[in-house]
Amino acid sequence: MAELIYYCGTMDSGKSTLALQTAHNHQSRGRSGVIFTNKDRAGKGIISSRLGLSSPAIEVSPGMDLHKHVVDSLSSGDRIDYIICDEAQFYEREQIEQLARIVDGLGIDVYAFGILTDFRTSLFPGSARLVELADRVNTLQVEALCWCGSRATHNARTVGGAMVIEGEQVVVGDVSPGNEVGYEVLCRRHHMRQVTARASRAGHVSSQPLPFKE
Repeated sequence: MAELIYYCGTMDSGKSTLALQTAHNHQSRGRSGVIFTNKDRAGKGIISSRLGLSSPAIEVSPGMDLHKHVVDSLSSGDRIDYIICDEAQFYEREQIEQLARIVDGLGIDVYAFGILTDFRTSLFPGSARLVELADRVNTLQVEALCWCGSRATHNARTVGGAMVIEGEQVVVGDVSPGNEVGYEVLCRRHHMRQVTARASRAGHVSSQPLPFKE
């Protein structure tokens, strides 16, 4: 039976690389599929990895009916054996439900890849719905590392090099240094203390206790 599988992790955990590898594995066996993406750092209509790999993809726009898109493609004679969905955290809740309908009604495997939580440690709506509906939720095995060497579990947003905890949930940036709006993966301890790699180098390590309420 077809399945809806969600592979999730922090930034820098290799989700886009795995999405591209999954597509390659299917294609090398003569299978045909569709690749969706949303707000990739390389621009619209492309899925890219920080390792330099990339592939054309269909950009998922707000209000786009993914189920209808697939049905229309099948009706026109296209063969679809699998579907890859990268940056799935940015999909609308309704679009995740459409992916589930594709699996259950059309018998097509859907492999979704994304980030669970945003820079405020809140679940993205798309990720939340995937956790609720997916047949399987798999944590990516490649562990991203905090600047301190511990396993990174949280995504931090930086503006001008300083960590911020307020703002729009979706602002496209990258982990590459030098960006005005950037992202950095941190362990929970340093995310809660708002200590980025830049702050640690500058000696701005807070001596305050973690902000837990008694």
